[in-house]
This record gives sequence, structure tokens and C-alpha cells, in this order.
Amino acid sequence: MKAIGFLGLLEKNGFNFFTGVPCSYLSSLCQILNQRDQSFHVPAVREDIAVGLAAGAYLAGKFPVIYMQNSGLGYSLEAFASLQLIYYIPALVLLSYRGPEDQGWEEHLIMGKHTEDLLNAFHMKYSIFRGKISAPEVKGIKGYLLDQGLPYFLLITKGALE
Repeated sequence: MKAIGFLGLLEKNGFNFFTGVPCSYLSSLCQILNQRDQSFHVPAVREDIAVGLAAGAYLAGKFPVIYMQNSGLGYSLEAFASLQLIYYIPALVLLSYRGPEDQGWEEHLIMGKHTEDLLNAFHMKYSIFRGKISAPEVKGIKGYLLDQGLPYFLLITKGALE
């Protein structure tokens, strides 16, 4: 799916603040976001900082999206557990789903193998994005975020965004 079309779909559903740590799987989206002003996009230096920025944006009336590599999930679980999950702060999390299929990137093998296990252990809902997502699916994710007040993770596979 073209990143510009994906971003448009998110914007049509009210997502109006983006923060995160870049990843090559998300580079096409990040290139577009980097052209926006800081009321719409604030890059973060670490994943837990992005979680905090998204919480602040939500409390200021924004509807946030966080993006990061799945290795950043391990780094930011404490931030999710001590902020979003106990204070019911929703955010859509675009998580690049690196793992065993990434030959030559051994540093992603363990986190890739256990990403879904970690999300399940923290009772955080997710789905896998393989390059197609419909308007009703995004609307359903938005409904979950508003109804539950919890993060929702969209695991972005290699090549899903171009």
C-alpha cells in the first residue's frame, strides 16, 4: 500500500498526531511525516519518549499514532504499562514486524519471535498489516481505541508500506 494512501486513511479517521522512532520498514511514511509541522509530527529519540509524547498529545486533544520497530517494543513496555494501560490513554502503534524472515539481521530474531507473545502477555490488541487495510478496518481500530482507551498495535510487515 502506498504510504500516502495509508496516511490519508488514518487522517480521515481523525488521527492527527504522529511520533516515533524511524525504521526502514516505515521509511516511506516517515518521509511524508517529516514534511509536516510539529503540531502533526514530532520525531522521538527513543521509543519510551514517543509513548510519553503520544500520551501528552492525547491529553491535549490529539488522536495519536506512535511508530517504532518491534525491538523498541521491549524498550517501551514499561512506558505502556505505567502510562497508557493504567490511565486508559489510547494510541495506534505502528510496529514494524521484524523477525526470523529478515535474513542477515540476527539482532531481530528474538524480538521478532516473541513480539506477539509480549503483546498478548500485556493484553494489548493487535493485527498484522501486510500491505492492505480497508477503511472499515481502520474505523474498527478507531472504535476500539475510543471504546477501550487502550493502545492498538498494527504490526507492519516488510514491504507493506511503499
